[in-house]
Amino acid sequence: MSKVNLKDFEDMKVWQDAQDLAVAIYSDFAQIRDFSFCDQIKRAGVSISNNIAEGSERRSSADFSRFLDIAKGSTGEVRSMYLLGERLNLIDKSRLADRREACLEISKQLAGFAKYLRNK
Repeated sequence: MSKVNLKDFEDMKVWQDAQDLAVAIYSDFAQIRDFSFCDQIKRAGVSISNNIAEGSERRSSADFSRFLDIAKGSTGEVRSMYLLGERLNLIDKSRLADRREACLEISKQLAGFAKYLRNK
């Protein structure tokens, strides 16, 4: 198995988008006092870009694609937490719509990237 020969993760749009989402999560829930809720959504949000970064440092495309799958799962978790946050009146509907769209876009990027790596 050969090392994945891609640019640095910092240059990847999907990593940049995931970092932007993590920053937005921290901002959206900065004033919320429900520590367990906030901790869970923040950890899931940070997990997206971290798994992209960790996967990019792996030796094979198969390893990298597994980490992209994990990152994709974390985007679903973030979406679910935003939906719950809206139901709990922690976030408004317009913010939910924006973050849901960001999650769906990141998820699509991750799915396409993982598919590309698997077909290499």
